[in-house]
Amino acid sequence: MGAKNRFQVTVAFLSPIHPIGMMSAVPIYYLVFGILTIAGGTLGYLKARSRVSLGIGGGVGLVLIGSGLAILLGHTNPGLIIGLLASAALAGQFIPKVAMGRAPVHAIIMAVLSAISLILTIIAFTEK
Repeated sequence: MGAKNRFQVTVAFLSPIHPIGMMSAVPIYYLVFGILTIAGGTLGYLKARSRVSLGIGGGVGLVLIGSGLAILLGHTNPGLIIGLLASAALAGQFIPKVAMGRAPVHAIIMAVLSAISLILTIIAFTEK
């Protein structure tokens, strides 16, 4: 796909009359989820001086943003696979904490966002 075609796909995607299907929703969700994950890692660092939160939150957030951009640029399979792996990693970290009870609010939010991301990605794979 040439640069002109990528631009046309991106413009068509951003058009207000473009029908929003699951494949259109997933990259936007990845972009938003990535930004929220970076913000959460930054807050974890500022609040508890946790370098792990900063590193993991920033790294996984950037991976999610990259996945969203890859899908928007026409690299659907790699974007979905990498987004699925990043979402599964976050879900594996936060869902067990929530399931055990008494999880902090940020863990509940991340568990829900991760679960939504997994569901959206699986639906997108089945619609291709």
